[in-house]
Amino acid sequence: MITTPYVPGSLLWVDLGSPDVAASADFYGALFGWDFQSQGPEAGGYGMFTLDGKIVAAAGPLMQEGASSAWTVHFHTPDADATAKAVEQAGGSIRMAPMDVFTAGRLAAFTDPTGADFAVWQPGDTPGLGAVNDPNTLCWAELHTADPERAKAFYHSVFDWQIQDMSMDGFTYTVVSPAGGGEDARQGGIMGLSDEMRQEGWTTRWRPYFEVADCDAAIGVAQESGGEVAMPPETVPGVGRMAALTDPFGASFSVITSATE
Repeated sequence: MITTPYVPGSLLWVDLGSPDVAASADFYGALFGWDFQSQGPEAGGYGMFTLDGKIVAAAGPLMQEGASSAWTVHFHTPDADATAKAVEQAGGSIRMAPMDVFTAGRLAAFTDPTGADFAVWQPGDTPGLGAVNDPNTLCWAELHTADPERAKAFYHSVFDWQIQDMSMDGFTYTVVSPAGGGEDARQGGIMGLSDEMRQEGWTTRWRPYFEVADCDAAIGVAQESGGEVAMPPETVPGVGRMAALTDPFGASFSVITSATE
């Protein structure tokens, strides 16, 4: 569960790069009930998804030639410049050097040594998302990678994450949380790409999870709105019912109806 207020290493933001922001806003509006609020021409087409007046995600146009639509997860850093150095020292690469975003904060984007893109946010006026874990908001992030051991070492080095390996039906799932957060601060997982996943076209990437009241109903709305099912719904005891989806432009994400005790 993502915890707030956000601390260093916390998952605190998620945004979508889209070839058609308006069409993407329509899709996620139908699926999650989100409203899209553009930040104006000075923000280059970037805007905020809101739910009940709170920021729950963001979206903007694709900025690099040849880029494909994708969600990007962001982690809290108290010093984006220091994190950039730590990323390079740990074997990652810089996609976008640290830069100020008006007075909202300082942003940088990276690729980890296994090929997964992510970003960091040094909060200014904007501390992070206004709502998480509630229905139709961000609740988890999962890294699928061909080299989970290298990924674990990298993120532990950069963010000092707490890492816990768990055995699940013949494979290892690694749960990550910010340093000192304990079990209540679990915010994501790392898992290796299986042969079956590779055959189905899964690649190394971070995937956001959004909480929904009814996983199967959400799948139906996504399909009616032009999305596709990448992994059919599955119930994991003690975790919840989840499915992997892609939006009309191919951006990958998952929905989950978490188990309640």
